[in-house]
Amino acid sequence: MYEKIKEVLVEKLHVDVNDITPEADIKKDLGADSLDILQLLMSLEEEYDIQIPDDKLAGFVTVQDVVDYMESLEA
Repeated sequence: MYEKIKEVLVEKLHVDVNDITPEADIKKDLGADSLDILQLLMSLEEEYDIQIPDDKLAGFVTVQDVVDYMESLEA
C-alpha cells in the first residue's frame, strides 16, 4: 500500500520519490494543498473502488496517516 501511495504522490505532486517517507507531512514537507490531497484521495478511491468520507480529509497529515487508513479498509 505504501508503494502505491508513493506512486500517486509523485504523480500528483511532482515531488521526488526520495522525499516521500512515512513521516513526511503531506502539506509542509511535500508542498500539497487541500486540493492536492483531495486529488490524491480521489485517485486512491478510483484505484481501489472505495469511498473515503470527506471528514477523514483533516486526519491525513502524514503519508503514514493515508497508508494506515487505506490498510484499515483491507482488514
